[in-house]
Amino acid sequence: MSGDALAGDPEPGDPVSGGQGEIAPLRIRRYRWSDLDAVWSLHQIGLAQVGVVPGDGVYYDDDFPRITEIYLAAGGEFLVGELPGAGVVAMGGLRRVDDDTAEMCRLRVHPDYQRRGYGTRMTRELEARARRLGYTTLCGDTTLRQVAALELYRKSGWREVRREVRGDNVVVYIEKQLNAVVSPLFSR
Repeated sequence: MSGDALAGDPEPGDPVSGGQGEIAPLRIRRYRWSDLDAVWSLHQIGLAQVGVVPGDGVYYDDDFPRITEIYLAAGGEFLVGELPGAGVVAMGGLRRVDDDTAEMCRLRVHPDYQRRGYGTRMTRELEARARRLGYTTLCGDTTLRQVAALELYRKSGWREVRREVRGDNVVVYIEKQLNAVVSPLFSR
């Protein structure tokens, strides 16, 4: 992540980070209203890929027409990752839960662009944003069907809190302490 990604509060549409010398040439920036169709499509493609469908007890989408209100204007964040010639290929949001906690949600990478580090880039950027916004804890959920997401969260230091069966899905609730200090004796 570039140092510029954390400087100052971004305005809608401002770049968050570029791609030079980083994992991949993904440009991460704040969501703007003109991204709505692209993020809606990415959401549907991502969930269909793992078999999550309307009416299954897990699927919801009422926040999409209100991203600015629910995320950006309410102490959270919503970022998109775009590639030249491809448009928006990744996204993720932070939704305020309380003064100390935000929920990381809507983390998606288009199937054609997975396994390139974009999910990791989005996760790191959202975690950095959460710290800047003053949050000390992130929470989230995924399903057992979303194997790549579970592995991404595990590698990123998230821990499982509990599981819950909803319809045909097992929802895995996770969290991460953002200001946790790891003793140098136990670092890799």
